[in-house]
Amino acid sequence: MLIIDARESESLDKALKKYKKKFEKAGILKQLRTRQSFTKPSVERRSQVLRAVYREKMVRSEEL
Repeated sequence: MLIIDARESESLDKALKKYKKKFEKAGILKQLRTRQSFTKPSVERRSQVLRAVYREKMVRSEEL
């Protein structure tokens, strides 16, 4: 659970902005999306490898 210290002198907009920043930094939404469906570890590793290969290919094409 996220807790935001909102001072009385602070506006609601600033407190909301702090909450959104903390929410994004905590990675709650990302974690929720990954928990919605189970992916096998082998499939997850394969997708990570494919992403790394793609990124490496893009970096090498920029160097040329």
